[in-house]
Amino acid sequence: MCGIAGYSVRSRSSLERTLAAQALLAAIAERGADAVGYAYRSPAETYPTVVKQRTPASKFLERLSVPETATQLLVHVRDYTKGHPSIAANNHPVRHGPIVGIHNGIITNDDELLAPHSCARSEPRMTVDSEAIFALAAHSRNDAGALERLRGAMAAAWIDERERDTIFLARGAGRPMWLGEGRESVFFASTEGALEVVERYCDLKLRKREVKHGTLLAVRGGQVVRRESFRPDLAYVEADPLPAVRAPAERDYCLMRLAALARTA
Repeated sequence: MCGIAGYSVRSRSSLERTLAAQALLAAIAERGADAVGYAYRSPAETYPTVVKQRTPASKFLERLSVPETATQLLVHVRDYTKGHPSIAANNHPVRHGPIVGIHNGIITNDDELLAPHSCARSEPRMTVDSEAIFALAAHSRNDAGALERLRGAMAAAWIDERERDTIFLARGAGRPMWLGEGRESVFFASTEGALEVVERYCDLKLRKREVKHGTLLAVRGGQVVRRESFRPDLAYVEADPLPAVRAPAERDYCLMRLAALARTA
C-alpha cells in the first residue's frame, strides 16, 4: 500500500509550492516507509526534475524543495510489493521513456505488457510492476482505452515530457484517489484527509470528491481539461490485502514537523 499525491497550479498562483508539497507528503506518510520521492516541472521545462531516496518521509520532509516557478508536482511514499527498494529505479517516481509517474497498487501482468518494448527495464535489476502503466501511457499517447489492458489495482499519476504543463491522473480499481479543485489549482491524493491538510496549511478551500473507478483525467494549469472513462479490472481481488495505514508514526512525526516548518515559512 503506497501513497500518492500532487498538484497542478496556474503559473501566476501565489501557492507556496514547497509548503504545499510538504503538507501532501506529511499527510500520506503513513501509507509507506520503504522509499519516498517527488517530481516537479515548470512551464518552460520539458523534463521534470526527479528526487527520491530509500528512507521514510520523516528523513526527507525538510529536504523537499520545489521552486516557485513549478506548476506540476508528483509525490510518493512506498510500501513495496514487487521491485525491491534497494534498486533505485524501482522507487517512485518511475520512468518509462517520456513518462515519469507514481502508482499505488499492484499490476499482475506487468511482464507480459512490458515484453514488447525494448526500452522497458532500462536499468539493471529493475522489476517494479508500476512501469507497465507508464509504458501503456507512453506508447498510446495517454489513451484511456490502453489502460484496460492492466490487470490488478491502480491509482496513478504521471507527467509526459511530450505534453507541456499537463499531469495525467488515472484511477482503476482497488485503490483510492481524491481530487481537490480550487480557484487556481487542482490537488490529488490517496486520501481526503491529505487534501484537508493542504487546505489548512496553505489557506485554501477545495471542492473535494473521490475520483470514480475507470477514470482518466488530464489536468493543465490548475484545471481539469479532459475526462475519459475506461473499463478497470474489477475482477481483481487481493488474496491478502494490506491495511492502508502502514507507518502511523511517520504521519504523526511529519505533521509535527510540518507545523514547525509552517511557523517559520
